Amino acid sequence: MTVRKIIPWPNACLRTPAAKVSEITDEIRTLWDDMIDTMDAMPGVGLAATQIGVMLQVAVVDASQARNKRIRLANPEILDASAILNEHDEASPNLPGVSATVKRPRGVTVRYMDETGVVTRRDFVGLEATSVQHQIDHLAGKMYFDTLSKTRRDMLLRKARKFKG
Repeated sequence: MTVRKIIPWPNACLRTPAAKVSEITDEIRTLWDDMIDTMDAMPGVGLAATQIGVMLQVAVVDASQARNKRIRLANPEILDASAILNEHDEASPNLPGVSATVKRPRGVTVRYMDETGVVTRRDFVGLEATSVQHQIDHLAGKMYFDTLSKTRRDMLLRKARKFKG
């Protein structure tokens, strides 16, 4: 396993939708393992392949306290979302030093291909749901700050440039 390099904002990969995975191969399983190592090294509760420059719809999530509930997703798609919203402070290793409070559905039902290649439906709630939605956004070429007002987004990006400089 390997810790992969996180690509910095504003790399074009972060704005490009990822390609679907047709099957789960040994290469995808190795990618998931590397992504888990990378997620743990950040540390974070999720990582999308696009964040490391791999343009495939592959993500990992582990929002557990013990860091022992690794969820491997390929081609994740939200089927249903709760009308109740939660607020979480979200950030991205692609844009270090900044974060923002984002409102997302408290729960989501997601269809995805699991590590065995089986298409699965699963309900996610709380921080796990927030992380899954955050990763799905990344795979679609969206960043968490895209949900913010133009003023808040501009302030966040200005602050990020100062942090980087």
